[in-house]
Amino acid sequence: MSSLPSPSALARSDVARAVAVGVGAFLVLGTVTGLVPNPVYVRMVERTVADYAFLLATAAFAGAFVYQRSRVADPIGDGYAAGGVIAGVLAFGCPICNAVLLALFSSSALMTHFDPLRPYLGVATVVLFAALLYYQYRRDCESCGPVESADGTP
Repeated sequence: MSSLPSPSALARSDVARAVAVGVGAFLVLGTVTGLVPNPVYVRMVERTVADYAFLLATAAFAGAFVYQRSRVADPIGDGYAAGGVIAGVLAFGCPICNAVLLALFSSSALMTHFDPLRPYLGVATVVLFAALLYYQYRRDCESCGPVESADGTP
């Protein structure tokens, strides 16, 4: 009898890890940006539906990336995934509460020029994550070899 876990147990652990990453990203990123109400951080800019949508999308894509990464032999795209999470935080975070942005620009410049661009940054983040997941899926699928049709032709 083998002591190795069954493939279904491995798949369940991969799913559990991905769900934990997604929920953890939602709670951590939501808390530090003030979208999840907490007594430590007060958000200076009004919360919008788009902020919550981009938070949910960023957390879901982070979880999906972790799941997909665990399923391939040669994972790629860690830097792109990290960039997507950072861009997502900039998309749904409070622009005048971000110390790095505030150190580089004035609060009036951020509210005048950066705040109107946040929805576009959020859409770009979703597209980046979707493209990364699709590329990783296609890359893994292509490494399986040519797919034959029912009549045996490639």
